[in-house]
Amino acid sequence: MAKPKVLVTRTWPEAVEARLSRDYDVTLNADDTPMSADEIGAALGEYDAVCPTVSDKLPARCFEDGLRAKILGNFGVGVNHIDLEAARGAGLTVTNTPGVLTDCTADLALTLMLMLARRAGEGERELRAGNWTGWRPTHMIGRKLSGRVLGIVGMGRIGIATVRRAQAGFGMKVVYYNRSEPGADAMAGLDAQRLETVEAVMEAADVVSLHIPGGGANRHMIGADQLKLLGPDGLLVNTARGDVVDEAALVAALEAGEIGGAGLDVYEAEPQVPKALMTRQDVVLLPHLGSATRETREAMGHMVADNLDAFFAGRDVPNPVG
Repeated sequence: MAKPKVLVTRTWPEAVEARLSRDYDVTLNADDTPMSADEIGAALGEYDAVCPTVSDKLPARCFEDGLRAKILGNFGVGVNHIDLEAARGAGLTVTNTPGVLTDCTADLALTLMLMLARRAGEGERELRAGNWTGWRPTHMIGRKLSGRVLGIVGMGRIGIATVRRAQAGFGMKVVYYNRSEPGADAMAGLDAQRLETVEAVMEAADVVSLHIPGGGANRHMIGADQLKLLGPDGLLVNTARGDVVDEAALVAALEAGEIGGAGLDVYEAEPQVPKALMTRQDVVLLPHLGSATRETREAMGHMVADNLDAFFAGRDVPNPVG
């Protein structure tokens, strides 16, 4: 019996590619060149499964013509890059990789908070440029995280993991917004106050960390009005999805001194980053590193493979996208 044909749109960890090569008739992307939406759309007519990543774009037009594919095995949790309605309408099962990147993304959220609070990015740039003149009492004064108020927008797995680190490591007070009340088991041992609106969190917090899916109603959830509430000493951290923040409004708020700084790992039009952000000293910019550890990326890839294995064996997939 012929093995199912599988397309992997980007280079994946070696161990995962070896597994897929063993079990499937797989096409790998050896040079890691991004595929266009039209190329992915064409592949859906040629392969039994297509495995995209969060950087790929799969608009409705990808699913319009006679498709061979029956499953999208997405490498990543977020699926706002896929037109889910069109995909499901074309009969595709969509899966993702939840849970395995929780700790790494929470670690990175704390990394960005620390870099902002202690001006670490700014300091490294000064030193590497050869402009550091030595220690002095008033040089590059930052602020402590200890005892500050952390605001969380989106109290899911990653939001909760971020809170655990912030409270255990820095004794931060926590307020949060979530559309529903998190489960008691998930919140066990945490001291966190749920507020009724995003705006209430922005106003109450010294540092706000975003942990919500992108797209839909969440697009530009953080705009000019919300940023103004954060205040001139407030810090914004985004390790969620770039389109959650209105980047133009963020630039304007920084230029007007309405917030104290921003730490970003994701952007609206990745890999493009606004020049107005890149030239600012009060902004820390990372290239979408939230899940970028060997252990996590391998676990994500194996989760995709687990979903493919179940699907082609006629079993329920472990990680369907609702």
